[in-house]
Amino acid sequence: MQLVKTHRDTLLRPLQIVSGIVERRHTLPILANILIRKDGEQVSFLSTDIEVQITTKAEIGSGGDNIATTVAARKLLDILRALPDDQDVVLKLDNKRMSVQSGKSRFSLQTLAAEEFPTVAQAEHFNASVSLPQKTLKHLFNMVHFSMAQQDIRYYLNGLLLVVDGKNVIAVATDGHRLAFCQIEVEQEFPRHEVIIPRKTILELQRLLEDKDDPVQIDIANNQVKLTFADIELISKLVEGKFPDFNRVIPKGYKNSFTLGREQLLRSLQRAAIMTSDKFKGVRCVITPGSMQILSTNADQEEAMEEIEIDYGGDSVDIGFNVSYLLDVLNNLKCDQVSISLGDSNSSALITIPDNTDFKYVVMPMRI
Repeated sequence: MQLVKTHRDTLLRPLQIVSGIVERRHTLPILANILIRKDGEQVSFLSTDIEVQITTKAEIGSGGDNIATTVAARKLLDILRALPDDQDVVLKLDNKRMSVQSGKSRFSLQTLAAEEFPTVAQAEHFNASVSLPQKTLKHLFNMVHFSMAQQDIRYYLNGLLLVVDGKNVIAVATDGHRLAFCQIEVEQEFPRHEVIIPRKTILELQRLLEDKDDPVQIDIANNQVKLTFADIELISKLVEGKFPDFNRVIPKGYKNSFTLGREQLLRSLQRAAIMTSDKFKGVRCVITPGSMQILSTNADQEEAMEEIEIDYGGDSVDIGFNVSYLLDVLNNLKCDQVSISLGDSNSSALITIPDNTDFKYVVMPMRI
């Protein structure tokens, strides 16, 4: 039975969309497969790792049959990528094997029954629905994603807090050492809802979302979030737990503040980071009226010292930071200037964008 006959690139796109979450090694071998379901001309592609599920559709079906099967995602993707890009591709299903034909190339892949494929059950009731442009949601995630924890025992930190509150949509991420906050204002007004979206889902959404004004429909349930955009539907479990109160973490009323060029500070920190040891990524920042010195040393007694002139007349502050946390935020921002606010050497620092209250980055000091 013929499943699909289309141009290589037309088939490659939906496969690339759904293959991102497929695990090569999984306790359930069938999860290395994708579910392909043909209903007339419409063909749907579905992948899941039990936590996240992605579905996309394309009008590339061949013949009037309704067929469903599962096949190894990576193998099929690798075959298509290796084929010439000007070729048509035919997928056929015969006797529990899928054949891939293109020009004079032939491949035969093992399949597993579609009935055995475990799909994520969609929530029956969604508590809230929000619609945002794709580029707005992508911007929100981009501004904070680097602060998410990785495999932290405090599982609620291994994700991103999404808050819908009135006309504000807020994204917050923290790993306990630094916190990133970003908010945008929307025209609609929503009742307050807070959900923690898993790290893997956020990274996948950053890959899939485009810089377009096309809308993303976000449907929030008690234990699940569903995002629908373009021809993609993504369903994800939510992380259970209580996210830290970010409003208490963000410092207010610091009187020691100065503004300097983002690029200049980034380059100075990158050079100073060369002299830090692999395990101990600490740099000292000595701020005095008119000057900011960045100092680093390593176990071999090697040193680096950078000095930047700043417009500052506040207290002298000698404070240490993990240089990676500073580089992460500076690499991620696209503005020309950044503002830094400090308390003392034992207080967290606040990095913001001048004349912009929508982004805040808090980084804890490091004892050096």
